[in-house]
Amino acid sequence: MEKPADTRLNIHPVIKKRWSPRSFQSTPVKKETVQRLLEAARWAPSSFNEQPWRFMVGFKGDDTWQKIHDSMVEFNQQWAGNAPVLILAIGNKISSKGKTNNVYQYDVGQSMAYLTFQATEEGLATHQMGGFSKEKATEFFNIPEDHEPIALIAIGQQDKPEALSPDFEKMEKSPRTRKPLHELAFAGKFGEALP
Repeated sequence: MEKPADTRLNIHPVIKKRWSPRSFQSTPVKKETVQRLLEAARWAPSSFNEQPWRFMVGFKGDDTWQKIHDSMVEFNQQWAGNAPVLILAIGNKISSKGKTNNVYQYDVGQSMAYLTFQATEEGLATHQMGGFSKEKATEFFNIPEDHEPIALIAIGQQDKPEALSPDFEKMEKSPRTRKPLHELAFAGKFGEALP
């Protein structure tokens, strides 16, 4: 199932194609493919080239996958259980100069975007999540205090919406929407639409 973005202007095909399904086939993703996704994430831009992203990578059936799944809120556990790959993105809060990195979350977000675009190019589906317990993830993986769990991502081959429970199937089939650009881009002062 495809749900391309309904854009007013031309954008890159990978961006137009990418969306966040919840229905995943249990078919394994090759480790070499996941390495390419992580390589794409590695080349994301970051402030002062700090590269504050770290990743816990779980393949279904291994201990890391199970811990990531166990850290999710129940809502996400219900649909993410088929995803063959789960990744926890972690941010280093401290710069290489020992000071607080005020943009580490932004930079980790960029790395996740790069990973997502590479996954889309590879024909894989992704779904990013904030619905998880940072406390559980920190405990499960012994994450140091100067690092913070930020987001999860499920990766795999997309399955048909009918493979989900009826409530999730309805969400899967609902149209994609975005706020109009004039509500997001301003000039002159905040809230004044870009001409």
